[in-house]
Amino acid sequence: MYDFESSVATYCRAFPADFATAQGSTLTDADGRAYLDFLAGCGSLNYGHNDPRLSEALVDYIQSGGPAMSLDLHTGAKQRFCETFRDVILTPRGMDYRMMFTGPTGTNAVEAAIKIARKATGRRTVLSFTNGFHGCTLGALALTGSGHHRGSGNPITDGVTRLPYEGYRGLGIDSADYIEALLDDPSGGLDAPAAFVLEVIQGEGGLNAATGRWLRRIESIARKHGALLIVDDIQAGCGRSGSFFSFEEMSVTPDMILLAKSLSGYGLPMAMVLLKPEIDVLSPGEHNGTFRGNCHGFVTGARALELFWRDGAFQQDLSGKIALLTADLTRIAQDYGLTCKGRGFMQGLAFADPEDALATRARCYDAGLIVECCGPHDEVLKLLPPLTASAEEITSACRIIAGAVQQTLNTQIDEVA
Repeated sequence: MYDFESSVATYCRAFPADFATAQGSTLTDADGRAYLDFLAGCGSLNYGHNDPRLSEALVDYIQSGGPAMSLDLHTGAKQRFCETFRDVILTPRGMDYRMMFTGPTGTNAVEAAIKIARKATGRRTVLSFTNGFHGCTLGALALTGSGHHRGSGNPITDGVTRLPYEGYRGLGIDSADYIEALLDDPSGGLDAPAAFVLEVIQGEGGLNAATGRWLRRIESIARKHGALLIVDDIQAGCGRSGSFFSFEEMSVTPDMILLAKSLSGYGLPMAMVLLKPEIDVLSPGEHNGTFRGNCHGFVTGARALELFWRDGAFQQDLSGKIALLTADLTRIAQDYGLTCKGRGFMQGLAFADPEDALATRARCYDAGLIVECCGPHDEVLKLLPPLTASAEEITSACRIIAGAVQQTLNTQIDEVA
């Protein structure tokens, strides 16, 4: 770690190499050592590092003299992105949403969504879920379950209530029944909510994946009580679940969808709230951000949509690679008594002892693979491969993981003996 950088820096502690170049699924350090990057900017690089077609589009735009940032002024770059997103993503799915560009980070999209929900409904209470993670600004922190992330920042928790996510107390307990009972009971202690905010796959919370049945129950409860349903797809969206949105084919219609991370396709900061027209209630400037007009992000984002989502070929290829990853992780889990978590290209292995997960992460890094840990105790080894990773890269990564798991658990047995 550089001695001039704040101690708050985290990723460089687990992965201390000085990275010099990046291409596709590979990061290369200053000494020329290559690493498979299955962290992918914590899900911000769904199409890998420096895709040459995205690089070309960005360089061409810069050389043309197009504006780099534009507040919310009209630009050709923004118009092209909006039209492409409408034509490639929304219209084929029969989705009717307006696009609100917020400050360039996901947490800012969360802040905007809270404001919209409270103004649209005239209510204050927002319901979030155990193990949810929604960002590190004050409003988003209020929704976040992790005590570590809330820390000493004293987030503004007034008006936020956390409820049990699906499976929180085991498979035999349906948390949707509990939530419905609380809201139906005038003495249940919950004020009429403005919104439910949830991740369909909890990225930082341990790769807990909601089922369609549970998600439909939550939507039904929200409708019954006049609340909005907000899906935070910041990490699970843009294809990471296997489809562009994490809730596709689950027969739910969120009132708002939050996107960031891989929205620009290139790792450039960009965030957006998709909202139903009838709840587009904020007055001009009521929520803004100087850098919400990142034209470079608009350019690469539009090009990524055209390249990867214009037809079904990319998603079909992705489904085959997801099946490969799932099969490899399942074999490792069965061999070593672990539990598979998540779905899509957002999967991992849960360890009984968090120290084993952290030790496995370290051994993977030593072997040339970058993966992270997540969950309440960092007990889940989390894989976020680029969606463009090859079958060979997936197989190689899983081979490294299997070796690291074996070494970790055998070492543990030796120490006990």
